[in-house]
Amino acid sequence: MIKKMLLYSGWAVCALAGCTMIPRYQRPAAPVAGRFPGGTGHSGDAADIGWRDFFADPRLKQLVALALENNRDLRVAALTVAQYQAEYRIQRSALFPTIDATANYTRSRSAGYTSGATGVATNTAAVGATSLGSESTTGLNGSTSNLFSVSVGTTSYEVDLFGRVRSLNQQALETYFSSDETRRSTQISLVAQVATQYLDLLEEQEQLALARQTLAAVQVQYDLNKRSFDAGADSELDVATADAQVQTARVQVFEYERLVDQAANYLSLLVGEPLPAGLPPGRSLAGQGTFAPVPSGLPSDLIARRPDILAAEDTLLAANANIGAARAAFFPVISLTASGGRTSVQLSQLFTPAAAVWSFAPQISLPIFNGGSNLATLDEAKVEKRIEVANYEKAIQTAFREVADALVARDRYNGEVSAQESLVAAEQRRYDLSNLRFRQGADNYLTVLTAQQDLYSAQTNLINTRTERLGNLITLYKALGGGWK
Repeated sequence: MIKKMLLYSGWAVCALAGCTMIPRYQRPAAPVAGRFPGGTGHSGDAADIGWRDFFADPRLKQLVALALENNRDLRVAALTVAQYQAEYRIQRSALFPTIDATANYTRSRSAGYTSGATGVATNTAAVGATSLGSESTTGLNGSTSNLFSVSVGTTSYEVDLFGRVRSLNQQALETYFSSDETRRSTQISLVAQVATQYLDLLEEQEQLALARQTLAAVQVQYDLNKRSFDAGADSELDVATADAQVQTARVQVFEYERLVDQAANYLSLLVGEPLPAGLPPGRSLAGQGTFAPVPSGLPSDLIARRPDILAAEDTLLAANANIGAARAAFFPVISLTASGGRTSVQLSQLFTPAAAVWSFAPQISLPIFNGGSNLATLDEAKVEKRIEVANYEKAIQTAFREVADALVARDRYNGEVSAQESLVAAEQRRYDLSNLRFRQGADNYLTVLTAQQDLYSAQTNLINTRTERLGNLITLYKALGGGWK
């Protein structure tokens, strides 16, 4: 009992000093290594590099700018921030009393009954009505009164001695902060999505151009074989093989035409409007370069700047504040109802000193028994905080892995592109030599067919690898928190 009294007295002192029962927050330790594997250790922060500085393609810059202006997902994210801001303002208003002014006017009539000498007649149908056909009447005699009143007061204002309202206010504020970080994260994702989809469109366009180029080449080969067969120099098998190459190339042309249109449609969705006709000319995949260099920094930089991690921490802080509100529910709630004004039966006397009235009604409510509801609410708040701690740690681990994967792949892709370019050159040489030997009669057409297929495969893989390398740089830029400025 003494401990309980000391506990209540201690919280009372804290309440008078403006404290809350929110637990002291300590940021959880980052469950990752101190350095990124494969990182170059460049100092600096990718979040300080704006997307206009990162991308070099003028067409891509224009598309990103249009997306940031028109994309519906980003618009919803911004409106969500405004919604949570309004909710915070609503919650914050509970810290202050609500004061209302009222004015009333009441006019009433009261009835009184009188009887005649020869009998009694009662009329309840209407005031002042008369009973006809009788020598004596009974009338309803009454009086009319007026009542004027004006008042200003507050109703059920909670005096936040134990910080319940302030804890809820802090929870709403952290939720608002989390929504704003989520908006920034959505913007980063949108910038990366537009850039990645732009590269996908370039890839499909270059694959289509390669397929058309290959179709033209195998069509020439087929025409040569057909003329040789008509002259009796080639076999029908060579003609049929060349025709199969033509049909295969035609199928690939149709496939890439479809993929180009679909990639353009998805890019239009991200941009938020049909792609304008007056866009500046773009660059090819090979002409994109490597974008601006991105500093990898350290995981501590990532934790301090990446919006999705900051949003997870703000959500954790909101859960921590909710514990304070749950703790305060165990203590008394003091509410005030007060008003002051004037009341008079005559309007001319309403503002005289004698017409002044006031009321003051404090109320205290102390929880005694509620079936364990308050204790269960506190336990729920504590479990919620533990969940948000796990979510926060998971966000850090996910971000760390994304950066580590992109850093490891960055140098590997540079070597892979160089090797693919050498392979294309070698396959082109092989195809030229095999085709020459076939024309000279030194080799059969199967050698030419194999060389042509291998060359096409190498060219296709080179386009894919260039796209993947550029996409990995965009992923690294996004993973490090860049792109929102």
